[in-house]
Amino acid sequence: MKPVILDSSALIECFDKGPNLKHFGPIIARHPDLIVPAIVITEVRKFVLRERPKEKAETITRSLLAAQVIPITPELAVSAADLAIKHQLPLADSLIYATTLAHKTTLWTQDADFKGLPHVKYFPKKKR
Repeated sequence: MKPVILDSSALIECFDKGPNLKHFGPIIARHPDLIVPAIVITEVRKFVLRERPKEKAETITRSLLAAQVIPITPELAVSAADLAIKHQLPLADSLIYATTLAHKTTLWTQDADFKGLPHVKYFPKKKR
């Protein structure tokens, strides 16, 4: 199967066993070759460090580093800037989307910034 990307919001939803786990959990299970844009590691770790003990952040970071991590290359940086302007995306989201397009894959998310973009599977965030 083709690898996929889960953005920070989808991964956090999985780690927290949130309502949208039913959408994202099976994707992780079926795609052991998950692609993780490097910026996602930053976003997820920052979130976990604010909300959970440092040990939990270490465990989650190790699991993300075990995936296929895609660094921010000059080409991705240029593409991300163009996509940020074209789609009015924040910096991290533009890097995630640029990685999605560069790897010809699908981004799974609950972040409304991606709603309606090509190569995106969007599920609205649900209240707990």
